[in-house]
Amino acid sequence: MAGRGGAGAMSKRLMERMLGMFRSRTQVGVDRAGNHYFSRVEEVDGAMKEKRWIEFKGDRDPTTVPVEWICWLNGQRKKAPTPEELAELEARRERVKQNVELLKKKEEEERRAGVRPVKTIGKTDTPNLRSFTQQFPGTSEDKKKGLEKVSKPSGATDAEDATTDNDRSSEPTGTGASFKPGTWLPPS
Repeated sequence: MAGRGGAGAMSKRLMERMLGMFRSRTQVGVDRAGNHYFSRVEEVDGAMKEKRWIEFKGDRDPTTVPVEWICWLNGQRKKAPTPEELAELEARRERVKQNVELLKKKEEEERRAGVRPVKTIGKTDTPNLRSFTQQFPGTSEDKKKGLEKVSKPSGATDAEDATTDNDRSSEPTGTGASFKPGTWLPPS
């Protein structure tokens, strides 16, 4: 019997807490989409913390939440955005959109008139690797000759291999069993 009394008291405390959540909430604001924003101060692990949440109007569509409200919900802002601030920011966004459209029209007109050349973004040509390979000693011809010196016959000894080490470049080549240090050549 004592166990049931403990469970009843626990469920009563749980119900009181849930009812308190609805009674103690404060509506902080409403956005243009009709979403309502709330906060409540509650004790969490012995410390008083503010909880913030949103109640969506209609479908739960997070894309309808303005950036300012997202920052408030995540705690990046201490104060909720005011209606005046939201109106000012909306007007600024509208001006930016209009300016972008004007610039696009102006660029299109200049391109048609031939005043401004067409700009291309991205790579148009392949890179010239010769300037890169020229910073290393020896030419590609020397490296090709070096390849012939480095590849040793199957009966060659390590002593013979040591004499050709000076002719090798420091670049690796190959994989696994075919790996020969110093025989790498850049693609041509």
